[in-house]
Amino acid sequence: MLIFVVITGRLAQDEAAFCEMLGSREVPLMSKKGDIIIGGAFSLHSQISKPINLREFRFAQTMIFAIEEINNRSSLLPNVSVGYKIFDSCASTLPTTRVGMGLINGEERTFEKNCSGQSSVHAVVGTSESSTTIVMLQTLGIFQIPVVNTYIYPASMELRILNRRQYPSFFRTIPSDYFQSRALAKLVKHFGWTWVGAVRSDNDYGNNGMATFIEAASQEGICVEYSEAISRTGSREHVKRVVRVIRRGTASVLVAFLAYDEMDVLLEEALFQNLTELQWVGSESWITSAHLAKARYSGILSGSLGFAIRKAKIPGLEGFLLQVNPKQEPRSNLLREFWETSFGCSFQSDMPGTKLCTGSENLQDTNNAFTDVSELRISNNVYKAVYAVAYALHNMLKCEQNDGKDIHFTVQSGEKVFFDENGDPAAVYDLVNWQRNAAKDIVFTTVGIYDASQPNGKQLSMNGKNITWRPLSVCSQNCPPGFRKATIKGKPICCFSCLPCAAGEISNTKCSQCPLEYWSNVNHSKCVPKVIEFLSYKETMGAILAAFSLCGASLTLIILCIFLWFRHTPLVKASNSELSFLLLFSLTLCFLCSLTFIGRPTEWSCMLRHTAFGIAFALCISCILAKTITVVMAFKAKRPAKTIPQCSAPLQRTSVLGCTLIQVLICVIWLTFAPPFPHKNTVYANEKIILECDLGSPIAFWVVLGYIGLLASLCFVLAFLSRKLPDNFNEAKFITFSMLIFSAVWLTFIPAYVSSPGKFTVAVEIFAILASSFGLLFCIFAPKCYILLLKPERNTKNHMMGRKQTKGHVWD
Repeated sequence: MLIFVVITGRLAQDEAAFCEMLGSREVPLMSKKGDIIIGGAFSLHSQISKPINLREFRFAQTMIFAIEEINNRSSLLPNVSVGYKIFDSCASTLPTTRVGMGLINGEERTFEKNCSGQSSVHAVVGTSESSTTIVMLQTLGIFQIPVVNTYIYPASMELRILNRRQYPSFFRTIPSDYFQSRALAKLVKHFGWTWVGAVRSDNDYGNNGMATFIEAASQEGICVEYSEAISRTGSREHVKRVVRVIRRGTASVLVAFLAYDEMDVLLEEALFQNLTELQWVGSESWITSAHLAKARYSGILSGSLGFAIRKAKIPGLEGFLLQVNPKQEPRSNLLREFWETSFGCSFQSDMPGTKLCTGSENLQDTNNAFTDVSELRISNNVYKAVYAVAYALHNMLKCEQNDGKDIHFTVQSGEKVFFDENGDPAAVYDLVNWQRNAAKDIVFTTVGIYDASQPNGKQLSMNGKNITWRPLSVCSQNCPPGFRKATIKGKPICCFSCLPCAAGEISNTKCSQCPLEYWSNVNHSKCVPKVIEFLSYKETMGAILAAFSLCGASLTLIILCIFLWFRHTPLVKASNSELSFLLLFSLTLCFLCSLTFIGRPTEWSCMLRHTAFGIAFALCISCILAKTITVVMAFKAKRPAKTIPQCSAPLQRTSVLGCTLIQVLICVIWLTFAPPFPHKNTVYANEKIILECDLGSPIAFWVVLGYIGLLASLCFVLAFLSRKLPDNFNEAKFITFSMLIFSAVWLTFIPAYVSSPGKFTVAVEIFAILASSFGLLFCIFAPKCYILLLKPERNTKNHMMGRKQTKGHVWD
C-alpha cells in the first residue's frame, strides 16, 4: 500500500513546475553506487527561494563526506561499500512524496540476506520540515525503511508525540523541542527573571513549544505577562498590535519561540516602532541565524540568549567542501547551479551582464553559508545520522543485535551518540549569547550547556565566560529583610506587596519563626541567639543588692563585736546575751544568703539559695521567739526563784534548736523529692532567655515561707502582750515593732514576687530578705547600741528598773 499526498491549487502547480527544472523527483540529484545505499532528502530549493539553498547543500555534502569517511575506515563496515542517493524535497509535501517513491522504486538490493534471514537495510537522512518528515514516514514506513531526521522546522506536535508502534523506524539526531522549552524556563530562572513576556509562531512549533515553556515556567515560579502569536502570512496590523503589547508591557525579558520567518516579520515591525531595551531569549530556530546577526536587527538583538543545537568541529569537512567543483561531475546541473550561485557567474555564454563561469574559481575566496564551518550544528547532526546508520548496519552484519537499532558510538569529535526508547538523542544544547567583538560585529559565544540527562539542579551549567544580559525583569521588587510577600488580589504570584514580619520571625520570601532559643535580628534577616539574662554582679542592680548584703552582714558583725565588748554590762546581760549572739549570727547568715540569689543559676546555687534562706530565717525568728518567751516569763513570774529553771539556757537552746530543725526537715524533704533546678524561661521576654531557678515544688517553697511566717506571728503576739511590762528598757516593744516590719515586708513580697517578670523576681526576693533583715537588726539592736555607746549612764540596773529595784529578777 502506497500513500500519496495530492496538493491542489496554484501553489502546488508552481512549486512542482519549478522543482521539475532540475529533472524528475524520482531521479537522485547526486548518487553513488555501493553495497548499501543511504538515501538523503534535503530542501535544496523551495517555493519561497528559487536559487539553491547553500546551507542545505552543505548538509548534503556533509552526508557525502561522512559516507566517504566510512568507506575509508576498515573498522566500520569492512568489505562493504556504502553508496548514496540524494534527492531534493523542495521543502514541500508533493515533491517529498515523489522522493519517497524514488527511493523505493530505485532500491538496489545488493545487500543480501546475511543474518538469520534478515532482509536488506535502507535508511534516509535529512528532511528539515515537519510536513515533509511526516510524508516521508508515511511513504517509507510501510517498507520499514528507517528515517533519521536531523532538523525539524517547525517542530510539529505530531512529530513530538509520534507513536513508536506506528512509526518504529523514525529516529532523529536533534532533540525534541519539549526539552528545549523546559530548558528555556531553567534559563530564565537561572538569571532571576520572574516576569517575562512571550511571543511565538502561530503553528505547532510555536504553540506547543510555548505551552510547554509556560507550564515549566510556572513550576519555576516565573510569571508570563503576555503571550502573543505571530504568523508569517498574517496581516501587518496584527504584527503592529503585538509589538504595541510588547512595548506597553513591564517585562524587560521577551521569550521568542519563533521560527525564522516569523522572527524576521516581528523584527521588521520592532525596528519601525523602535522597540529597544529588551532582553531577548530565543529558541534554536533563530538564535544562531547569521542573517539576523548581520542584518540591521543586530542592534535590537545584541545580548540575546538562547539554546542552540550543539556546535561541533568535524575534522576534514572544511577541506572536503572547498574541493567541491562542477568538474567533478560535469553533467550535474546541481553542481553547476551551486557554482553559479556562489560566484555570481553563469556557464551559459548568452547571459548578458553576467560573467562567464570557468570552473577554475576558488571557493576559498567566498564567504557564504556553504563555506562557513564556524557554526556546524545541523551539519553535525547529519554527520551523526550517517554514522548511526552505519553502526546499525555494522551490528546487523555481525549479528550482534536483533534489529541493529540499539546503538551507542562516539564520533571523531568525541561526542557520544545514542538513542532512547523514543528514538531521540540526549537533549544537550549550547547556551549562546550574542556578543560584539572588537570590530563591533555580532558573534555567537557559547557561555554554557544544558544537559537534560543530568539531575535536576545540575542540568544548566555555565562555563565562566562573561555574558551580555540585562539583569532585572520582575513584576515586584524583592521584599527587603524583615518583610514577607503578600499576594495582590487579581495579580499573578510574581506581583506582590511587602508586609513586615512579626517579632521573632525572619524572612527570605516568607516569614518563619525562629527556633525557641533564637530571636530575629534588627533587620529580621537571620535568627541570632537570644540574650541570656540573669541577675548578675556586673549589672547595677545586682551590684547594689550585693553591696547592701555585704553592708548588712558587716554591720551585724560590728554590733556583735560591740556586744562582746560590753558583755558584762547590765544591758547586755538583761538582753539575754547568748540569744543575742545567736540572733546576730543568724542575721549575718540572712544577709549573706541573699548573695546566693545573684549570679548565673547552677544546680547547686538553686538548691542552696532557698534552703539557706529558709533555715537562716527560721534560726533568726526562733532566737527572737526564745527571747520573747524569756522576757514574758521573767516578768510574769510571782516566785522569781521558780523562774530560773524555766528560763535556763538549756531550755532556750532547746527551743531554738527544735524550731530550726523543723525547717531543716522541711528543706531536706524538699531537696529529696523535688529540688530546685536551673531553668531557661522564655515566657516573660520573647527576645531574651531568663535564667532562673525553678522551685521544683512551689508547695515546698510556700511551706518554708509559711513556717517562717508562723514563727513570726507567734513572736508578734507574745511581744505585743508583753509591750507594757514595767521596765525602762522593755525589749518586747522593739520586738513587736520589728515583727510588724518583718510581716509587712513579706506580706508585700507575695504579690510583688508573683507579678515581677524575669530577673526582677529574684531582685524582689533579695529586697525582701535585706529589708526584713535590716528591720530586725535596727529595731532590736539599734536602741541597745545607742545606750551602750552614747548613753552609758543608762546602762544600770536601777535605771532599767525605773529607779526601783525589783528583787528576784534574773538578768542573765
